Formats: sequence, structure tokens, C-alpha cells
Amino acid sequence: MKEYKLVCTESMRVDKYVAGSGEINLSRSAAALLIDEGKVTVNGKTVNKKYKLSINDVIDICIPDPVPYEAKAENIPLDIVYEDDDLLVVNKPKGMVVHPAAGNYNGTLVNALLYHCGDSLSGINGVLRPGIVHRIDKDTSGLLIVAKNDFAHTHLAEQIKNHSFTREYQAIAVGNIKDENGTVDAPIGRNPNDRKKMCVTSKNSKNAVTHYSVIARYKGYTHIKCVLETGRTHQIRVHMAYIGHPISGDKVYGLKSEKVDFEGQCLHAGKIGFIHPATNEYLEFNADLPAYFKKYLQKLSNISN
Repeated sequence: MKEYKLVCTESMRVDKYVAGSGEINLSRSAAALLIDEGKVTVNGKTVNKKYKLSINDVIDICIPDPVPYEAKAENIPLDIVYEDDDLLVVNKPKGMVVHPAAGNYNGTLVNALLYHCGDSLSGINGVLRPGIVHRIDKDTSGLLIVAKNDFAHTHLAEQIKNHSFTREYQAIAVGNIKDENGTVDAPIGRNPNDRKKMCVTSKNSKNAVTHYSVIARYKGYTHIKCVLETGRTHQIRVHMAYIGHPISGDKVYGLKSEKVDFEGQCLHAGKIGFIHPATNEYLEFNADLPAYFKKYLQKLSNISN
């Protein structure tokens, strides 16, 4: 474990100041993570990453020793929708974790990608998340784009940042959504009462916008399409729960009393579109609804008729 003590010489956000310290050499996101985990204090007190420092504030930083782990290649079948020298588009099944983390070091999409691609993956996100430009939750199925080199990764990440990246989902929402279409524009941040959950909040949050439209209506449920304008953690799940229509099967943000015959939320990333980093051509891909989703729609149709 390494410990550092800094004395503020310029008034600015604490995450920016810590990241800008040449002595520590952290990225802005790494500094923010340390702050969120309570490993950074200002004048002896924990703060949030947006806290504005004053000159002569004393900042104590504790950096844990790195975990000696590197993702290993595993021969896991992949549903590859598209692949070239710069990137690939993968249709991830429900139940597969995207990258290794505590409790899930094997059987992830990254483990499968390392076997398929070898060393041909972007290194921007480090040894545990090589090639991963964006992610979807374990129990969300659908399309993900993976970068094979840093050039492609940088360009794709910039498109996501500028909201020019097409991401369209299908979901089953609980209840009868009144309007045929609508937009949820509500900022999302960590739930102050449970750090593993997100929530709509004005504190320590980022703007989040989800557009939705009705595909079909069933007794007690609505089949919807959701288009992301931003890409926050758990965005669709949080936004739909926020307006009173959580995603069916969602054990975190959904109805505790709901009984379904599948694991996790009924949410599928069915369309993805982007400008190819090398050719500047717009590419768009679609993934059919998975079997569990189709089976559930049929069940709802039978109940409603």
C-alpha cells in the first residue's frame, strides 16, 4: 500500500488535482474511483470527487497494492456478428459477465476474446478489460463492440462521448405505459444508501437521457424500444423504474413480488451503429431477440388474449 500527502496549491476539483499530481501519476477515472472508495481525504475528511479544493488543503491519498491478476484466455464460443482488423461486434448472451472482477474471474467475455483474438486487443482499459469500449450488464443480452487496437478504441470511445453511437434496446416493462413514446431526462449517480446500486439523483450524478417507444401492449406489461442518448451504468433499468415501469425480472430495481421463469432483467441490446474508425463508414448491426425473450412475449400474448 502506498500513501501520499499533498498540500493544495491551486483551487480546483479534487479528482482533477489528484490526477494532475506528477508524483502519483493517476488517470482522472482512477483518481475518482479512489475518492469514491474513501481512500482520499481532505483535511482528514472524505469528500466526493466534485469537491472543490482550497489552497493549503491537505490531501491524503491511500493507493492499495495492485491485485496480481491478469485475465486468462478461455475457449468459450462467441457469437461474432462482424469482425475486421480494427474491431469486432459480439452478441453477448444473457448471464455472461463482460470483464473479470471480484467473484467473476473466469468465463467472462474478456476471457473468450483473449482466446479468439490473442494479443490483438486494445490495451487502453488494462489487462482486465482489454478491448472493452463499453459494457452491458451480466443479465442483459445483445451487441457489444470490441476494439482490437488503441486507435480504434479511442475513436469509438469519442463517438460514445459525443452521443453519436447508436444503441437501441428492447425490453419488457412492468405495467401499462400510458404514452406511445416519451423521454426520461434525469441524472443518474450512485445510490447513497447502497454503493452497488444507481439512482436518479442531483448529487454527484451525470446527465442521462433515455428515449422509449411502445412496440406492443400486454396484460400488465409493455414491450418497449429504448434508445440511449447517454450511456450511464444501469441507465435503462434505473430510468424505467424511476417512471414507475421497471424492467420485468429486474431483481435490483424491479418489483420484489414479481415472479418470472428466467434470471435477470428482460433487456436486449438489439441494435448498434457507429462510424468505422478506419474507413469513416457508418456501420449498423442487429441481433435477433434471444429465445427466452421470444418465449416470454408468447406467454404474455397467451395471457392477454
